[in-house]
Amino acid sequence: MAHHPTEQNPHDEEASRFEGTPASALPLTAAQDRQWATLAHFGGVLLCIPSLIIFLVFKDRGPFTAQESKEALNFTLPPTIVALVALLLMQIPGIGGFFAVIHAMIWVVVTIFSVLAGIEVERGRPYRYDFNLRLIR
Repeated sequence: MAHHPTEQNPHDEEASRFEGTPASALPLTAAQDRQWATLAHFGGVLLCIPSLIIFLVFKDRGPFTAQESKEALNFTLPPTIVALVALLLMQIPGIGGFFAVIHAMIWVVVTIFSVLAGIEVERGRPYRYDFNLRLIR
């Protein structure tokens, strides 16, 4: 079907809405960089999921966020794996209670250290966990 040059093609109108959209996301401002870095640590309350998402989405947009989300991810990833194993083992009759306690203890410890780290990072200071495998480089 021929398209007359004076006729408005509906596809042209749709394409024009996206003209000027940057091909990549803009860099974070200093305040946003600190905010996302802080949230990566505070997200430890939910184990590794928040820090993983923040790392993947913002690592190329802010240097502080990249550094701190990687640190938070490295800290929360091993306990998350152990917590998931404990969650599965909780289903075993007789010994499930022991693994429920282990699961709860992991969550409490990760939460405490994540909050402490988040407070430091919110103040603009980089944080290094004393016990961190740093699996992701």
